[in-house]
This record gives sequence, C-alpha cells and structure tokens, in this order.
Amino acid sequence: MSEGHSWGTTVLGWFVVRDGEAGEARENQAPEHDVEPAASEPAAAAPMPPVFQTQPPPAPGGQVDFDGVFGAAGIERPERERVARAGELLASLPPETPVAVHKQIVEASMKAFGVPLDKIIETAVEEVQALEGYIRTGAADTAQLMTESRTRIEQLEKEIADVKKVMDQRTREQESVAGACNAKKVEVQRVLEFFGQEAVARVVRQSPKLHDPSAPAKTG
Repeated sequence: MSEGHSWGTTVLGWFVVRDGEAGEARENQAPEHDVEPAASEPAAAAPMPPVFQTQPPPAPGGQVDFDGVFGAAGIERPERERVARAGELLASLPPETPVAVHKQIVEASMKAFGVPLDKIIETAVEEVQALEGYIRTGAADTAQLMTESRTRIEQLEKEIADVKKVMDQRTREQESVAGACNAKKVEVQRVLEFFGQEAVARVVRQSPKLHDPSAPAKTG
C-alpha cells in the first residue's frame, strides 16, 4: 500500500479518505473508517478520549467557528497559526510539483522559522482530533434531540388524539341533546296548539318572562 493511502488510517480512523483513496481504503479498513455516508440521522460512533477542555461553541446554521473549536480543545493560537502557515505554503506550491519536493520545501521553510516539525504534526493531529470530537459531540446532541423530539411528538399526537376523542364525544352528545330537546318541544307544542296561536301570541307579548322571537331585536 502506498503512503498516500496508508496515512489516512493511522489515528483511530479520524482522517477523511479522499475520493482517489476511497477504493483501496475500503479494502484495508473497517467500514466505520470509510468516508462517512450521507444519512438522515447521525450514526453511532465508537467512544473516543475526551477532547475538549471547555464547552466548544455552537454552529448556528451549520457555520463552524474553527478557532473556537480548537481553542476549546486547548490548542493555543500560536500552534494553530503554525499549522495554518504550513497549509498556506502547501497550497501555494504548484500542483505538478512532486510530493517529495513539496515535503522538502515545507520542511525547509518550517526549519527556517525555527518551528519543530514534530510540533506541527502534533498540533495538526490535535486539530483533526478536535474536529472529530466536535462532529461526535454534535452527533450525540442531535441524537438526543431527535429522541426527545420523537417522545414529545408522540405525547402531542396522543394529546391530539385525546382532544379529538373528546370533540367527537361532545358532538355526539350534543346531537343527542338536540334530538331529545326537539322531541320534547314537539310534546309541549301540542299543549300550545290546543290553546291556539292567538292566545299564545298574546301571552308571550304580555309576559315579562317570555321572549317573542318575531319581535325586532333591541338596539343600543
């Protein structure tokens, strides 16, 4: 296996396998070390050592504060700047330059600045470790949110079902009440029909207790 393929599995599988390395990497590592597949929910991850010394910052809208993440992991700013400088130097080199030459140029430049190469490597691995920890922390928080949200949804759905049941029961009761009352009204109306419409109308007009449905509504 070439060095380009093997480096990506050296630190607990936290390194991302690039597209060109994915085929051989899948043959030489466990599925959980492959490029993370797209999924609607975070997959369970193997435990990893504690990474953060303080609470890492949130990522509103998916925007990551990388300095905040690295700082929460205890990586000092000068150390982060050295790794960034090495990355900028690599990015500035022509892509057709052989890898070995890339390495020689970066090593020579870092040594010129008096930066120990092992320190850059250590800090870079710390950054990868912090990023993996941030991913897993976010995934765990998301999984917990999903679980709590599903429980809440189930509770709300049960409450909605209970409310609908009460509504249906009350509707049936009201239909029964209306039917019973209308049937009773028919019985009482027979008594009123016995006395005649004119007598009933006269009593309704004269009684302070009765309301004449044919009278115009009072305003003001």
